Amino acid sequence: MATNWTVEQLKAISEYGGNILVSAAAGSGKTAVLVERILNIIKEKTDVDKMLIVTFTNAAAAELRERLYTSLQKELDSPDMSPIMAKRLSRQQMLLSKSYITTIDSFCKTVVSSNPVESGFDASFRLAD
Repeated sequence: MATNWTVEQLKAISEYGGNILVSAAAGSGKTAVLVERILNIIKEKTDVDKMLIVTFTNAAAAELRERLYTSLQKELDSPDMSPIMAKRLSRQQMLLSKSYITTIDSFCKTVVSSNPVESGFDASFRLAD
């Protein structure tokens, strides 16, 4: 994708080998950076359903999933797409429905309810608003 990234954004997109935290003002491109980072990772080595992508709100998680799907489609529509990469990216689009793009609280609830003995909670617990 042809985007004019800042030096800081490029670093966030391409930094590997550990965790990163992207903190910036609204409208600064955090979601675009994250989508590009995810695209790079799934192009190279990891299926999207093997990743944990956590955000703060359900709306942000839905937007991230939608933008990732759209970005994958743009890549697939590229005329110079190799057949091997096209197959890989098509698979990633299908795996998006099984991917862990979720909120922090939803992820924590899944971990606790999936491990009732270790967590000390009944597996049928419910969250209160």
